[in-house]
Amino acid sequence: MKTELTERLGIEHPIILPGMTYISTPELVAAVSNAGGLGLLATGRRSTAETRAMIHRVRELTDKPFGVGLPLILPGAKENAKVALEEKVPVINYSLGKGDWITEEAHRYGAQVIATVVTEKHALAACHYGADAIQATGHEAAAHGGAVTSLVLVPRIADLVDVPVIATGGFVDGRGLAAALSLGAHGIAMGSRLAMCQESPVHLRTKDVILQKTIHDTLYTDQYDGMDCRVMSTPATEKVFSQNANILTALGMSLSLAKQMNISWLKMFTSTLLRGPKTTMQLAMMANASETSRLAIEEGDLDNGVQLIGQGLGLIEDLPAANEIIERVVSQAESVFQQHNP
Repeated sequence: MKTELTERLGIEHPIILPGMTYISTPELVAAVSNAGGLGLLATGRRSTAETRAMIHRVRELTDKPFGVGLPLILPGAKENAKVALEEKVPVINYSLGKGDWITEEAHRYGAQVIATVVTEKHALAACHYGADAIQATGHEAAAHGGAVTSLVLVPRIADLVDVPVIATGGFVDGRGLAAALSLGAHGIAMGSRLAMCQESPVHLRTKDVILQKTIHDTLYTDQYDGMDCRVMSTPATEKVFSQNANILTALGMSLSLAKQMNISWLKMFTSTLLRGPKTTMQLAMMANASETSRLAIEEGDLDNGVQLIGQGLGLIEDLPAANEIIERVVSQAESVFQQHNP
């Protein structure tokens, strides 16, 4: 299925795997890219050495285009961005920050840059700085979707920008892809759906719980990591939220995060303080949230862990391979268009 996005990125199908922390591993990224989509490697919570090694691993597993996701609010993001640029990764995706310098450096070697946004203002700013595509994240999405639903956000941003738009939030099947294209998007990102495939590292226990959930079983709250965030609702979530809101617990967890990322905790803490008390508290909460997310994903522990997932979880009913998901989505979207345009 060809669109302006597939032409620009050099991919076969307009389907993106977002850079989901702990989930978008080299193996899953390569599986999506090999299936004709675009996999974005997650660099959040990773040291520069880990990021470089993961980029190399992706290149061992695929010769197709792939990208790197950079959540700029996180400690170490600037350093990981420099690694991605040094490695000349073909697609750079940034979020939660100003990516003008990244765009400039990426364009020097011919990379494409995708900016993830939740508002029209940020979409226009990203285009002003040269972004090649906009990933518009609606309210339905896992993690940090905006306040406006995809049904409204996507066409609004599509009307305002002159680059391809990637619709994100609530898209899990071919009907969603057809709807997104009809709204003016040029492709979709499917985080929750691709997190539920055979190549995904999400623990089988957590996958089994997700399969039992409905479209009503998510929470949208700022009590998890300090920003409005969508997570799966479980009996343990309220307990975890209370722990994450505890500044002493969160700061203690930041020590573990700094060690994991091979960053000086004092340097990280000092630079965080310079951003102001609100951001300091937010980043401290994010450090604790990172561990609870890891518990759910890597250990299948939903008594102490929290799984970030979108409202589309209630539409997910199986665990196929990534290539089967992509083939199914494209085929269904084409059928939808044929039915309405005989």
